[in-house]
Order: sequence, then structure tokens, then C-alpha cells
Amino acid sequence: MIKASGITKSFDNLQILKGINLEVGTREIVSIVGPSGAGKTTLLQIIGTLDRPDGGSLEIDGVEPFHLKEKEMADFRNRHIGFVFQFHQLLPEFTALENVMIPAWIAREKDDVVRGKAKELLDFMGLSDRMEHKPSELSGGEKQRVAVARALINRPSVILADEPSGSLDTQNKDELHALFFNLREQMGQTFVIVTHDERLATKTDRTVRMKDGIIIN
Repeated sequence: MIKASGITKSFDNLQILKGINLEVGTREIVSIVGPSGAGKTTLLQIIGTLDRPDGGSLEIDGVEPFHLKEKEMADFRNRHIGFVFQFHQLLPEFTALENVMIPAWIAREKDDVVRGKAKELLDFMGLSDRMEHKPSELSGGEKQRVAVARALINRPSVILADEPSGSLDTQNKDELHALFFNLREQMGQTFVIVTHDERLATKTDRTVRMKDGIIIN
């Protein structure tokens, strides 16, 4: 489903990625671990088409996104890739429901259809009574579940998560991790997760270890 081949990336004279080869199958949950500066987030950003590699190729669902025009690639990203960040990145002026709806609005889906899908997702997340609350009125765990719902709204091929539980306490971490596996079982979702949490990494189907811009296992 995802195939990255020979991915390289440098910033100025510093080479961050040194020929990464990685394949991820449908419904697989893969964790990427390693020390700070190993290149984990840079690799995730390239898989997410948020940054371009200097060399190598990327294929997602049979499409090579870096061969698309910029507008086409942005549309591909919106429809095929969901993102979950460490600090949720919710827009403070919007309610939980509206935050979830944003990617589908960008995809130009009808408002009533989008609203229905967003409500279903928030209900699935156990947040049916928090839909009209703004981020400032939500707990850390609730904010991150809203962020996961937002990532799911367009039914993406893969969710890319960058330290998704890094700002959560132990209980909320465990609940978020359990949610990922539940989403795989219920929705057939694929995940690639960058994490420093070894407890999460040991639960995933496969752990990819990086160091100094290469995969070491």
C-alpha cells in the first residue's frame, strides 16, 4: 500500500535521510522509533507529501504522488492521507464538530453529508456530548480523539501519526493506543506512527528503528 524506495533528504549540507526503503501493507500498524535527529519526522512528512525528497520514489495505493501537479497532489493528500500530530492542531475558533468537518469541506463534500459523517465519528470516539465544545473546553485526551476523527473524515488510505500520545498522561495514552487498534479492526485503517513510546511500539505489528538517517533493523 505504501512503498518508499531510496528516499534521501538533505537540509543545507546536512543529510537527514540516506536512502530509506520502507513498505507498509494495508491494515498494518507500523511504528517508527529512534533517537531525536534520526530522521523519523522527516520521513513521515515525505510519506505524507508535506515535503519532497531529494531522491527516491514514493507510491501510495498505486499512485506516485510526487509525479502529480501541486494541486493534484494536495487533493490526493486530502483524500488519501490523514494526519495526527502531538499537539492536535485543532483550530481554537471552531467547535469539535467543525474541526472534524474541515478536511471534508476542503474536499468540497456537501455540508449535510459531512456533518453526518463527523457526528458518527465523534460518537464512535465517545464524544457525542462534546461536539459543540471548542478545544479550550476539552481535555487533552478529548482533543486528541477529535484530531483522530478529523484524520478519518475522508476515509484515508493511511493515517500518519507523529508522537500522537506524547503530550498525554498514561491513562489517555493507553486509551489512544487502544483506539488505533480498534480503528484497524472496525474500519480496516492503516497507521504509520512515529513515537518515542516503547510501550506503544511493542504493541504494533512491526517496529522500524532508525538511526542517523537510515533504518537499522
